[in-house]
Amino acid sequence: MNRFQQEVDAAVDALLLQQVILYPTDTVWGLGCDAEAPPAVQKLYKLKGREAGKPSIVLVADWAMLQRYAADVPAELEAMIAADTRPTTYILPASKAIAPELVAPDGTVGLRVTKDEFCHKVVRRLGHGLVSTSANKAGEPTPAVYSEVDAAIVRGADHVANWRQDDATRTAPSRVVRLGAGGKLEVVRE
Repeated sequence: MNRFQQEVDAAVDALLLQQVILYPTDTVWGLGCDAEAPPAVQKLYKLKGREAGKPSIVLVADWAMLQRYAADVPAELEAMIAADTRPTTYILPASKAIAPELVAPDGTVGLRVTKDEFCHKVVRRLGHGLVSTSANKAGEPTPAVYSEVDAAIVRGADHVANWRQDDATRTAPSRVVRLGAGGKLEVVRE
């Protein structure tokens, strides 16, 4: 088994135990857990110092998984996702399949079909969405690369992915698109 697969398997093993992982995403370094495990989400929020009512996004592997977590999906969204050239998070009405802590006060959830190879393999093997929030204490700067992750976050995570820790590539945060009135998709953050 190659190192990449070993890292994917180790991350999934931790997630199946409802643990919090520290991992590289398609944008920044993130903290994550199983999006269907409320105790894991609560543990993640405690580590991050994140207040209730401020949900995190969920990475999904594909269109079917996105539909599982969204209660209302516009017909044109599938084509938009396929055409995305950069990470894009879609704010949609949440379904009951997702941990309640991930649902915003307005009943929505942020979902992103991940195209990052590591994240995609983890989510696919887990079979559930993967919570994705920046790997920093609430209010602190977002770590774009592993070397910027605070030591307290590294110590507090149950599992730290040993993948791309030396990668110094910096990427922009995801674009954010919200399902607005009348089913129209509106760009919130470019």
